[in-house]
Amino acid sequence: MSRIPQATEKEFNLDWMLPFCVLALVSIGVVMVGSASIAFAADQYGDAWYFLKRHLVFLGLGGLVALVVSQVSLSAWSRLSWPLLLFSCLLLLAVLVPGVGREVNGSRRWLVFGPITVQPAEVAKFCLLVFFASFLTRRNQQLRHWSSFMIPVVILGLVAMLLLMQPDFGSVVVISGTVLAMVFLAGARLPHTFLLVGLAASALALLAMLSPYRLQRLTTFLDPWGDQFASGYQLTQSLIAFGRGEWFGVGLGNSVQKLFYLPEAHTDFIFAILSEEWGMVGGLVVIALFSLLTLALLRLVREALARQKIFAALLAFGIAVMLAGQAFVNMGVASGLLPTKGLTLPFVSSGGSSLVVCCALFALALRIQSELRGDEEQDQSAMAKIRHLPIFNPLQMGDRDMKGEAA
Repeated sequence: MSRIPQATEKEFNLDWMLPFCVLALVSIGVVMVGSASIAFAADQYGDAWYFLKRHLVFLGLGGLVALVVSQVSLSAWSRLSWPLLLFSCLLLLAVLVPGVGREVNGSRRWLVFGPITVQPAEVAKFCLLVFFASFLTRRNQQLRHWSSFMIPVVILGLVAMLLLMQPDFGSVVVISGTVLAMVFLAGARLPHTFLLVGLAASALALLAMLSPYRLQRLTTFLDPWGDQFASGYQLTQSLIAFGRGEWFGVGLGNSVQKLFYLPEAHTDFIFAILSEEWGMVGGLVVIALFSLLTLALLRLVREALARQKIFAALLAFGIAVMLAGQAFVNMGVASGLLPTKGLTLPFVSSGGSSLVVCCALFALALRIQSELRGDEEQDQSAMAKIRHLPIFNPLQMGDRDMKGEAA
């Protein structure tokens, strides 16, 4: 029993890792959004710092949302799981209504509330994480049976259908991968999990092949230089940015690809501009920060499982998989490793709803860490009280026995 406080005391020193990684990524994002968007903002809005100002506004809003999220206990979030699921589904339905959802480039993904634009798919990521963590916590003993196993599958299928109607294929991939990972951690049988992964992969592949523009993206991804001035334009320009960066980059603010060559330079392809200006070393620093962030979240998963806090463990695991998965997809797309998908780089890319939701997920992780630390202090306090009881102190027991014999 004496080993438990020692192990947790060593791990307590690593609590700085989570906020450090997020603050570092946010700082890099502020610098790179300003650098990557300066030319485009000056041309389109007459203000070179338009996107930087917008980014800072949403960063402040994300800070306020994070403050609110961090004040809500995990037990309260668990009780709110079904209302959050219903809320996310209503938003996903509302965005499909003509006149309500805003359509841009053939996609209907945004709701407009005055000066604020909300992307329901980003809100759904937060809500679905909380819902599935709560649901799987309650049903983790029954997940080995098909009847209970199929419930999260059906719910995930309905949400995926709403997302594909926008269409938002990238969010479907990230959410599906996250939920499948959570289901596996919750104790689902391996044959069930493998079957579900196979069905999901087959369905996504079928959707990609049945859609002409998605199929074109796949074929262009394999050989972007074959159509470098049409469907392969974004990827070829992104690869040129990587090539120009070499080891140490061309210097902050000296990117050429952001000067109207690479579309979405401050959002989806901000990692390419970062690699051009900061070089391979700068890109590796960002990758290292995301790796450390993932490790910090997985450490919370281990601690929560050790304390039988299943909801906290599943929630932390879902946050880790979602942030790491989205970062991997974004950087993979920019570097030509994956087909083009419209996903932002968490905490770094310019974006409204995405940045706010990332801040909310960070606050949720901090709440998990805080409650685990509170439980740890209570355990240590209880152990200290137990050690002072005579029954656990052989010396005191011996003294009492000797006094009794003397009497």
